[in-house]
Amino acid sequence: MKKNKSFSSEFFVDVKSSSPDIKTDYEIFENKDKLDEIRSIIIQNIIDNNIPKGYNLNEYINYEIDRYLGSDISNLKRSYVFNLIDNEINGFGPINELLKDKNVTEIMVNAPDEIYVEIDGKIVRDESISFINSDHILRTIQKIVGPLGRTIDSSSPMVDARLKDGSRINAIIPPLSLKGPVLTIRKFKEDLNSIEDLLRNGTMTNDMALFLEACVESKLNILVCGGTGSGKTTILNILSSFISNDERIITIEDAAELRLKQSHVISLETRVDNYDSKSEVTIRDLVRNSLRMRPDRIIVGEVRGAEAFDMLQAMNTGHEGSLTTLHANGCLDALNRLETMVLMNGIEIPVKAIRDYIQDAINIIVNIARLSDGRRKITEIAEITGIKDGEITINPIFKFEQTGLTDNLEVDGEFKLVTKDIKCLKRIKNKGIKTLDKILK
Repeated sequence: MKKNKSFSSEFFVDVKSSSPDIKTDYEIFENKDKLDEIRSIIIQNIIDNNIPKGYNLNEYINYEIDRYLGSDISNLKRSYVFNLIDNEINGFGPINELLKDKNVTEIMVNAPDEIYVEIDGKIVRDESISFINSDHILRTIQKIVGPLGRTIDSSSPMVDARLKDGSRINAIIPPLSLKGPVLTIRKFKEDLNSIEDLLRNGTMTNDMALFLEACVESKLNILVCGGTGSGKTTILNILSSFISNDERIITIEDAAELRLKQSHVISLETRVDNYDSKSEVTIRDLVRNSLRMRPDRIIVGEVRGAEAFDMLQAMNTGHEGSLTTLHANGCLDALNRLETMVLMNGIEIPVKAIRDYIQDAINIIVNIARLSDGRRKITEIAEITGIKDGEITINPIFKFEQTGLTDNLEVDGEFKLVTKDIKCLKRIKNKGIKTLDKILK
């Protein structure tokens, strides 16, 4: 039986302009009501084990297609209906092949015939797959989140969870979504799990990698910042790999994505109950609890609100070497956002005191960005040096400077060591780390 090609094999091919006879997936079977009826009958009979004797599963599906559509339908339509049913039975509907495709890093379902994917950092529309209607999208979402112990319906129209492979799924349906169910899946990228992978991809230089490794080993507190989809969690995961195996590590995340190889790791995950908000467990709750678990390191997947205050408290009260991420557009913006998050705590603290708290807690800021060509790069590594005229001051150590675009519209630029006058270098050397001697002569 013919299988749909993965979109990556058709990448950069405009199916509409290449031939006027080629139809998009959504246009192959125009009678959506009839298609939904056939799908429902076949799926229900399979669920009820109501398959005629002597038929295997594939034979039964073809039998029903002939019975309802006639044996003279085109091979294109037959393959379309068969693949639709097969993917529903054995996977997650139309997006099943996209979930298997390692080149696809993100799947965005906006409407039955409006599906986008991210490949190599670029977002493109995929017209090789489609859903029947909005109800079909909803059924697929429910099939995905059901085994995860989550529900989505009109009373709980939003869900954020993770699949078994670590991929993140977010779904939102009416009445919150005005155009129908919207599904977003950010896939867990298995092939980016070491510092060598980032070096090969040009995300950073060898000198930058050595510096970050030294910072982690010397137990500096590190804040990783960047925009949505820039790769903050990937950087956090790789920085965490530098932690020695004899330390007790507590990780705290909304959806567990970190894949630490050390032997003494305790992973904590938040809980959102669909029915009883009193049973909700937040990042802040887990940060507070982790302080009683005798951690050597605390790693918070992402700070978004009041938990920032508790994280800073931990960093300021003996829990050195803590790591976390937050959404920001640069190192200074990250500090401003962190300040705002502390103010969300509801405690009346003077801004000056908050800034003192931040500059005492955070040592290193790492900013990662997704550039216009889709590639991810660490654009700045900086250290906090103190407070001047009431403002927190930073010392940029490494920077990526863009010089232009190539003929292929790829970002052209270079990494630079901005300064060798580094405040935290003394602390690194006091830990007996000498790997930076050649870089910072």
